Amino acid sequence: MSVFAHALRRAGAETTVACGPDFAHLAEEAGVGFAELSVTRNANTGIAERTTQAAGEAARLTEFLDATRNGAVSALLAQARHRRADLLADPDGVRERIAALHARLRPDWYVVDLLAYSATLALHCLDLPHVTFCPGHPGYLPPDDTAWFGMPAVWPRAIRPDRAELERLRDAVIGNDRAFTELFAGVVRRVAPHRPVPHRAFALCSPHAVVLNYPDLPWLPALPPGAGEAVRIGHCAGLAEHPAAGEPLSAAWEERLASIGAGPGGRPLVLVALGTFLSARDDVLRAAARGILAHCPEAAVVVAAGNRAGALRPLLDPGGSGGGRLLVADSVPQRALLGRARAMVHHGGNNSFTECLWAGVPAVVLPFSSDQFAVAHDAERAGAGGAPGAAPHGRAAGHPGGRTAPGR
Repeated sequence: MSVFAHALRRAGAETTVACGPDFAHLAEEAGVGFAELSVTRNANTGIAERTTQAAGEAARLTEFLDATRNGAVSALLAQARHRRADLLADPDGVRERIAALHARLRPDWYVVDLLAYSATLALHCLDLPHVTFCPGHPGYLPPDDTAWFGMPAVWPRAIRPDRAELERLRDAVIGNDRAFTELFAGVVRRVAPHRPVPHRAFALCSPHAVVLNYPDLPWLPALPPGAGEAVRIGHCAGLAEHPAAGEPLSAAWEERLASIGAGPGGRPLVLVALGTFLSARDDVLRAAARGILAHCPEAAVVVAAGNRAGALRPLLDPGGSGGGRLLVADSVPQRALLGRARAMVHHGGNNSFTECLWAGVPAVVLPFSSDQFAVAHDAERAGAGGAPGAAPHGRAAGHPGGRTAPGR
């Protein structure tokens, strides 16, 4: 969103980013204004396990991470259970804060994150002109009454949950859809009876335009009825046309790459990063690093390990498989490193997917949850990467409860 805000400013719009105070620096870096606005209780300021959160949110994060060890559907069911608390926190308070912000700043337009449902509901009730920004897979917006938020419409070839699992998931997401729609309807009737009641809460979006932070692939679903124009921007990867030019590596990082032989003209570099939440799956990080080191003897590997960097230290010990070719860091300058990388292993997060496309870097995608399965499918179908069936424990894509498709 901060990159998009920068683009709006560069196009001549006076732009303000309204978000939590932990992200104020992003507005400053984008050269735009900042206004404090919190729309969710959930927090993630870069490494989820280190983010200060209320006890309930921290417990849900732990439950979700545990669920990812039991398969794709287990993780998706955990997300479905948490959805109401995570996505529709304090709708009255959010509406009041946005109304106060509007009275102070009087913007002509709002750009609202699709997943900030309390903010979307507030803008709908206040009848304020807005554009929806979809940060993930376009399937987040159910195109018709046969699609459901939280239920992947497509899967990578190697991941095929069985029918009973899918029925359990379908029941959960349909229940969420109905509950959210009833909540939205109740709020609209109570505070804005003059406004139309949304047909489906998860399909509520701008009637003017929906900005999709995703490439324009021909098989993607249509927008739901009533949605505005689809604006497919491809990515929000950076402020320059080329990653190496836009985000040069710092001298410190140049030295770190040189220490594993991956300086200019050196070993081919493979980047491993599972995002701010899933870096907690240090077992998968270890397996990926070991596999690359064993099967790609010329490669150097950089692993973004978040709060679990210590769990990978044994690979760096004398006699460990790291052997001068492995670098483990809490966090990495991902976009800058993609300017050097020959390949990346990631979780199917939309930023990683689109940044790899932007940099022309092929990917191995290990999806765990949310829209990552659809992203992995698209990476496969577009020829931009693959989602392997063989994972650390011999199951599908890192999921002990997954099932490898026949013939893979």
